[in-house]
Amino acid sequence: MHRSSVEASAADFAACRALLRKGSKSFAAAALLLPARVREPAAAFYAFCRVADDAVDELGEHAPPAAAAAAVAALRERLARAAAGAPDDSPVDRALAHVMAEHALPRAFIEALLEGFAWDAEGRRYETLPELNAYAARVAGAVGATMSALMGARGPDALARACDLGVAMQLTNIARDIGEDARRGRIYLPLAWMREAGLDPDGWLARPVFDERLGRIVARLLDEAEVLYRRAGAGIPMLPRDCRAAIQAARLIYAEIGRVIARRGFDSVTTRAVVSPGRKAWLVLRALVMPAAPDEEREHGAAPPLDEVRFLVEAAR
Repeated sequence: MHRSSVEASAADFAACRALLRKGSKSFAAAALLLPARVREPAAAFYAFCRVADDAVDELGEHAPPAAAAAAVAALRERLARAAAGAPDDSPVDRALAHVMAEHALPRAFIEALLEGFAWDAEGRRYETLPELNAYAARVAGAVGATMSALMGARGPDALARACDLGVAMQLTNIARDIGEDARRGRIYLPLAWMREAGLDPDGWLARPVFDERLGRIVARLLDEAEVLYRRAGAGIPMLPRDCRAAIQAARLIYAEIGRVIARRGFDSVTTRAVVSPGRKAWLVLRALVMPAAPDEEREHGAAPPLDEVRFLVEAAR
């Protein structure tokens, strides 16, 4: 751990925690299981990501590409100032600068997130699963890599498994939010999969309805996520002991979203899958007592990283 020359006050970190509570109840709840030494820097990281995401979202879904590019360029410059120890006069920027210096947090992790925000602003679509994984690597794999680094698990295998978990969670999000995204004019499913199933992406987007063809695509996406959840499970023992339950709980709860979707016949157009509070509580308890990695998951511990997240693993070196 590096000593930081950037001053960040208790009030700065309090402002970050307030943004976390307001912006993501799920992330805030999971953070409660983390030790304070990780919880506070994670809040600063989340707060900057929240501010950055909001800055891009404010442009609107039909913003000119040049406006989106300019907004992301401004955020990259803001990040560069924080990384250089000269943050903007903002609680979030001061806290992030402190955390980046204190934890030697690779700037590339946050730059990857900003690139993902830019792809969203551009309204990108993804033809194949590898293209979708490249997007998920930026908006979620980078979060996994950051959290792993903040916990002190910086080895290549630990980072690869953390990225697996992030990508799996993002694929689950996409499977869960198909209807909501379609009503906003967005498709994240691999377009090639839709055509193979006999669905024209633009025609379906004009009238987003559920049928068995779409159900098969959702099932296929969740199968891909499940493989990554199993791989991610092998990374739990690579984390400090006091961090394992929080990450295990997040893994179990997100995987459960996929099971809820399956029980509803893979229809996430007319309904949105939700894990009940009682079920979440049970999964948290299970995370507290279950082995760090069952035997069937340990074999994945040294699996190579997904090609699409390799740049994140290498950035930590």
